[in-house]
Amino acid sequence: MVRSLIRMLAVAVPLLGGPSAATGAAEVTLRFAHFWPAVPGSTHERLFQAWADAVEARSGGRIEVQMFPSSTLVKPLAQYQAVKDGIADLTATVQGYSANRFPLTQVVELPGLVDSAAQGSCILQSLYDEGLIAGEYEDTKPLFFFTHGPGRLHTRGTLVRAPEDLAGLRIRRPTAVVARLLKSLGAQPVGMPAPDSYQAMQRGVIDGVTLPWEAALEFRLNELADSHTEVGGLYTLAFVVTMNRTLYEGLPDDLRRVIDAHTGMDWAMRAAEVYDDLDVAGRAEAVAAGHDIFTVEGGVDHPAWKAILDPVPEAYVSDLEAHGLPARAVYGRARELAAICR
Repeated sequence: MVRSLIRMLAVAVPLLGGPSAATGAAEVTLRFAHFWPAVPGSTHERLFQAWADAVEARSGGRIEVQMFPSSTLVKPLAQYQAVKDGIADLTATVQGYSANRFPLTQVVELPGLVDSAAQGSCILQSLYDEGLIAGEYEDTKPLFFFTHGPGRLHTRGTLVRAPEDLAGLRIRRPTAVVARLLKSLGAQPVGMPAPDSYQAMQRGVIDGVTLPWEAALEFRLNELADSHTEVGGLYTLAFVVTMNRTLYEGLPDDLRRVIDAHTGMDWAMRAAEVYDDLDVAGRAEAVAAGHDIFTVEGGVDHPAWKAILDPVPEAYVSDLEAHGLPARAVYGRARELAAICR
């Protein structure tokens, strides 16, 4: 509470003709924490830094955004809570890293739904805009939602051609939803955030990872994984860029409008474009390195994969319904949006 009052006073001082108004210094400083690496051409540079630069420019310098990439302010699993608590002002994070907090949002992770970041981001942002998942975000102020492109299997020393090839393999999984489908395929899911995957594979703690091509590039997994399996529609991940609600609501009206102008479907689609582009670059890197890449014909509709994966969505939805959540309606709308957003 004390911190919130201090931050609100810091916003109010310039409006009263205080020092920052006279010197041209920023009136509001926002600390933006995320876990992606700050390297040229990355998600950090092309999406999050681009968002920060656009906000600063639109505000005429009255808003400054300080970036904290590579988990330098908050560890990946704690980033959403850190924004709620005011430790960070903004974050871009994976909802599934906060276990059991966003179960309706995570229907987009289910197999057979998403084929690209553009499609997934359109689905997810629409679910929020239509109010179907908005109740999961009352403790922060979401700015925009997006997904990565199709999740792939990246392994070291073993090329997965069929589900039975996954038997016993220790595969990094990002969320509990992805763990379900990996278990159904016979793998041993090992939970960890993306930045921890490189060291875990390097040390032999895991045999492979589930990541899109973008992440194989950005987190350098192509240096270790020499075999890659593309199962179209296997899964995707939900992401959100969100802000501390008290801070947002305490901004002057004109600065709130600056933030509002950099939210919603427009920025969801900008995020998707970055992800789909980086998927191409990540795959090209593996091809150039001479890696084995196996593409399953028909993706999740291939008979060998379909028989195993088809029950996963129904099991997930039924579990949520048993806990009183309207998962069937949300999933049904997600499937409708998948056709609209294609």
